[in-house]
Amino acid sequence: MKVLVIGNGGREHAICWKLVQSRQVDQVFCCRGNAGISEVAECVDIDMNDFGSLINFVKYEWIDMTIVGPEAPLSRGIVDAFEKEGRRIMGPVRAAARLESSKVFSKDFMRKFNIPTAGYKVFSSYNQAEDYVRMKGSPIVIKADGLAAGKGVIVAGTVDDAISGIRHIMKDRAFGDAGNRVVIEDCLFGEEVSYMVFTDGDTILPMVSSQDHKRIYDNDRGPNTGGMGAYSPAPVVTPEIEKQIMNTVMLPVINGMKKEGIKYKGILYAGLMIRDGNPYVLEFNCRLGDPETQPVLMRMDSDLMNIAFGITDGRLSETELKWKDEAAVCIVIASNGYPGKYDKGRIITGMEDLKKEKDVIVFHAGTSFNEEDKVITSGGRVLGVTALGKDLKEAKEKAYKSVNRIHFEGMHFRKDIADKALNR
Repeated sequence: MKVLVIGNGGREHAICWKLVQSRQVDQVFCCRGNAGISEVAECVDIDMNDFGSLINFVKYEWIDMTIVGPEAPLSRGIVDAFEKEGRRIMGPVRAAARLESSKVFSKDFMRKFNIPTAGYKVFSSYNQAEDYVRMKGSPIVIKADGLAAGKGVIVAGTVDDAISGIRHIMKDRAFGDAGNRVVIEDCLFGEEVSYMVFTDGDTILPMVSSQDHKRIYDNDRGPNTGGMGAYSPAPVVTPEIEKQIMNTVMLPVINGMKKEGIKYKGILYAGLMIRDGNPYVLEFNCRLGDPETQPVLMRMDSDLMNIAFGITDGRLSETELKWKDEAAVCIVIASNGYPGKYDKGRIITGMEDLKKEKDVIVFHAGTSFNEEDKVITSGGRVLGVTALGKDLKEAKEKAYKSVNRIHFEGMHFRKDIADKALNR
């Protein structure tokens, strides 16, 4: 059996790593991949948004399944294009992916189907948005409507910061057309968690809980990033809270989509704030989170191919999902300057010996090869060092011990991943 994975980050490396463990899989391709992915899959140089070329490749190679990693091709309708050609692909159709590609659609959908979330207003006028913030006060949250690689959310502690954020999005056009509209919402306080499920539109199989760390610096300081580390499980998600998440968030989304005439198939990710024992939705993603995927897949004890076929063929109810009891921690190593303009081309050393370590995997995100065939940095988030342990404390110790054996000029990483859980 042949599988194609779409994407080139740490999430996609983890997906490829998991797929090659399946007895059903003979070969994994990845478009376009990275230096680490090239060790477990054949990297294909096709633009992930060139659906015609991808479909031709799938036909030529007799690919049995395509799994989409990032949000951009989903929002542009890659699933619709593949399904029109009768090709299996795991992910939601374009209409369903609006839950992620439009914050306005997502908030309006939650309001319509009574899904708990923060109060909000939508603005397409900069002046009206500024006036609203001055009237409402701070703290307050500013969100670009469209996709912004995880950087389009500004949690403003002051009115001046909020106005600066609106200007950054709407006037400076930091995220292009994604900033044509902004959502301004009440600031919720509590503890954030990531909750992901597999679904075929009828059956929902929950994954183990996890927690991401969005801010660039320790103690959740600095600007938002695509994620600086994650751990699983997240102790704040008790069995009682998990039941609430399923009943007040996940089931209403899937059922609400049905009422809208859309069958949601693939992965549904809810970024949640747990406040006074109740979950509130901060955002939805229509794919696996990054870096949450890395620790979650490290803990998965099931065949990912069975899950993929269960989703695409509408028989997820026949699939069993098993998880390891161990905990997992992922530490993201970033380039100097990230999440702004960052360095590239730095030679990375120290990874080779880590391949011998038990329960430690270095997932590549922004890496490539130089002319001398050495692994170099090519992105803002470079590596996701992920470790399993009997508990979060041991997993964290293993992960940081491994991080300290890696080096490239200007490397940066947070030193407090999983501290929230360990200090509870």
